[in-house]
Amino acid sequence: MGETVSVNARPRHVSYGFRTSLWNAVGVSVQRAPHSDVPVCVLGLGLIGGSILRALGRAGRPAYGWNRSAAAVDDADAAGFDASSDLVATLRRADRDGHVIVVAVPVPALDGVLAAVAEHAPNAWLTDAVSVKGAVARRVAATGLTGRYAGGHPMAGTAFSGWEATDATLFDGATWVVTADDETPVEAWRLAATVGLDCGAVIVPAGSVEHDAAVARISHSVHVVAEAVAITAELDPAAKQLALSLAASSFRDVTRVAGTAPSLVNAMCEANAEALLDALDDTIAELIAARAELAEKGTVGEITERGYAARRRYENARRTPFVPVLDGAGWQRALREAGHAGGVITTLD
Repeated sequence: MGETVSVNARPRHVSYGFRTSLWNAVGVSVQRAPHSDVPVCVLGLGLIGGSILRALGRAGRPAYGWNRSAAAVDDADAAGFDASSDLVATLRRADRDGHVIVVAVPVPALDGVLAAVAEHAPNAWLTDAVSVKGAVARRVAATGLTGRYAGGHPMAGTAFSGWEATDATLFDGATWVVTADDETPVEAWRLAATVGLDCGAVIVPAGSVEHDAAVARISHSVHVVAEAVAITAELDPAAKQLALSLAASSFRDVTRVAGTAPSLVNAMCEANAEALLDALDDTIAELIAARAELAEKGTVGEITERGYAARRRYENARRTPFVPVLDGAGWQRALREAGHAGGVITTLD
């Protein structure tokens, strides 16, 4: 905890905690004040956007939101939050004083929302909470907003959706990616990071392309495999009912994300198709090799030994808190390198 992970990063010992016990953690650092007083405008009040609004409120950060559905707006208002179903009015409010806009709408709604941001809030800062980064960055560039944008991706969620599923603690100790591409403006990056920190997350900087390659392997392919396992349980008509009756923790754990709404899974997987195809090719190759070993030798030792070792490496992984230096040429590259080396940001100077 504290070794240098980048030539452009100052190490610091900081306490942090994670929702999962799989990380080596030391306590929980409680922020006494938000990292920024710049108000945040959350577009989309589903599970992620609504939880961001709740978490920012808990932290004392000024925040308000918009949602297309009047029902979600009514529920947010009833819970004491500042919410509206008038997108233009909400964006003009964000534009007046340069607020931070967090786009938390489904991928199919991105184009329309970004076009509205470009028209009505060109002076606001922009980030997002979408699970793919390359596709969002390209859409942002098409609207001329790159100079105000840093991508975001909170690595947290549940199988549930909608305002009723929102939780102010959803991001506590979770990883929150903030993209540091070569064209990312420093102020946009800093403000995007403060949103994640004020929600209780730790920040991992990454490039958009490497982010998409990584999440294809630890998230998007997992969804596809979970669907396949859930389907496989029912493919033998003679054993189907008994299989479902006997299903216990292994089946439940592996197929948990198969309970996610198909429209959400479709959107994120299809938006990351190229990287997901590579990941699925590797997964399929592993399964084919395991089947061949079982057919030829009656064993599955190769995949079980390698899988066990890979899981242990994940469980024993350590992450190193560091304080980023957001100035000088190449600061984006330095952040990417730090994130790639296991660095996490728990506070900003």
